[in-house]
Amino acid sequence: MSSIFRRKDTFLKLILGKTYQNPQKIFIHLPTSINQRPFSTQSPKKFPEYEMPSVTWGILQKNKEKLVSRVIISDYLKSIGIVTNELEDQELPSTVEIMRERVEFLQNIGLTIDDINEYPLMLGYSVRKNVIPVLTYLEKIGIQRSSLGEFVKRYPQCLNASVVVELVPVVNFLRGLDVEKLDIGYVLMKYPELLGFKLEGTMSTSVAYLVSIGVNPRDIGPMVTQYPYLLGMRVGTMIKPFVDYLLSLGLPKKILARMLEKRAYLLGYDLEQTVKVNVNCLLSFGIRREALPSVIAQYPQILGLPLKAKLSSQQYFFKLKRKIDTDGFARVIERMPQIVSLQQHAILKPVEFLLGRGFSADDVAKMIIKCPQLVAVQVGFMKNGYYFFKSDMGRPMEELVDFPDYFTYSLELRIKPRYQRLQSKGIKCSLAWFLNCSDQRFEERLYGDYIVPESSGPSFCMGGKLEMAGSDNVSEEEESDDDSLYRRTVSL
Repeated sequence: MSSIFRRKDTFLKLILGKTYQNPQKIFIHLPTSINQRPFSTQSPKKFPEYEMPSVTWGILQKNKEKLVSRVIISDYLKSIGIVTNELEDQELPSTVEIMRERVEFLQNIGLTIDDINEYPLMLGYSVRKNVIPVLTYLEKIGIQRSSLGEFVKRYPQCLNASVVVELVPVVNFLRGLDVEKLDIGYVLMKYPELLGFKLEGTMSTSVAYLVSIGVNPRDIGPMVTQYPYLLGMRVGTMIKPFVDYLLSLGLPKKILARMLEKRAYLLGYDLEQTVKVNVNCLLSFGIRREALPSVIAQYPQILGLPLKAKLSSQQYFFKLKRKIDTDGFARVIERMPQIVSLQQHAILKPVEFLLGRGFSADDVAKMIIKCPQLVAVQVGFMKNGYYFFKSDMGRPMEELVDFPDYFTYSLELRIKPRYQRLQSKGIKCSLAWFLNCSDQRFEERLYGDYIVPESSGPSFCMGGKLEMAGSDNVSEEEESDDDSLYRRTVSL
């Protein structure tokens, strides 16, 4: 009998979680209670432990509260115009008050309901744990507080980023590329997506490739500041095909590198839809294939212009107003490709000045073909040079037709000083002989025993070497300075 009581006592301990000193008493009262109310749900006096909720019931109750809270929050968001479809799987705050605080905070930094609907997942980010630390850091690195809303609008994913793990390494990488500290905010404002890039991925490979083709590592920082999108370009599919195509046209690698250093945005031109189309357009307008490298090097932007429309308009204008035929227009573009972007009313001013001084229309056409830069010279500058030519030098106008470049030289810095030196030495020579040379070359000519016939000056040739008329090619060993070579060939 005692063993039976012990077994029942153990059973009750497991069920009720209590130890009873008198198992006999429990044994007597338990059957009586059950017999009186076999299925009763009202037994709090006998078994108060049954009133306590079970673990399962607690979980169900908690889930129920969450569902109710979620419905209330969803109704609130819908009432202010926010679409909640993308928030179904997103963890939301427990109360409407917290959600209202998030919405108002985002509105205070400049976002609208439409902006939030563009990326509603930002409502799942804690203001204190996520949003405020990120915005504080962005303001610290140079993004103005008034621009934070625009920054978040363009790259809302940043609100869920870790400042230490994700944002700081990207900023340190940019500083390592020699991007100035004051320019960090400007760079990120132009291309906020940089904050989401992996350092060992696209950014590193694009920089390494540019350096490998001759770009000066110290120029990478200014390039990134000017055009930060290059850090997001894949080498194999974007940068390398662009570089390879320009090299295939005959553009020397050194000059291509200098072009990219000065105008990194060239990398953003679409190769198939823009660059190749414009190169074919130049050829169709009579530009010689061997002149393409010179045209591109002088005016790299020509690769990204709506070129066909511009060339058609300018060709018609030069043919109608200046009596320059198709072949002459092609030579003009080869010598000065910037003409495709000049306003026609600006071109007319220097032309009208020349016509007003007695030059015939045919002479003006010849002068423009020989020296297209004439159409970009200020009229006042031309007047001063012309009056000095007529009054002080007393030369015939035919010399200006043969050497129209005269109008492109500075009267005070080159023409007057050199002419006065010639007068003191009693030397008579052509305009080109004493103007179309460097200061050192002029001194050599001035003190020489004989007059060397003037040459046509430097010319750009395929392969990257500089050809001087009447002399051998300048060898690569003699080129002590790449920038000097670049300035002597073409001017960006």
